[in-house]
Amino acid sequence: MKKETIIAVVLAVLVLFSLVQAFEISSVKGKIASGTISVAGATSGVSATGGSGPNSLQNLPQMVGGC
Repeated sequence: MKKETIIAVVLAVLVLFSLVQAFEISSVKGKIASGTISVAGATSGVSATGGSGPNSLQNLPQMVGGC
């Protein structure tokens, strides 16, 4: 293959990859704005707005020993 063809293919793949990421970021941003996103923990689910489970972000300083 020619050098120019390889560069064009790599550039097209990178542009496609960036478009997919932009779409996913937009989707996540919309979910955060509407409050429908949740984060799954190792043992239980914790909502992004806070939770009372062991993975709660409010208990983070105690879980890592505090700072």
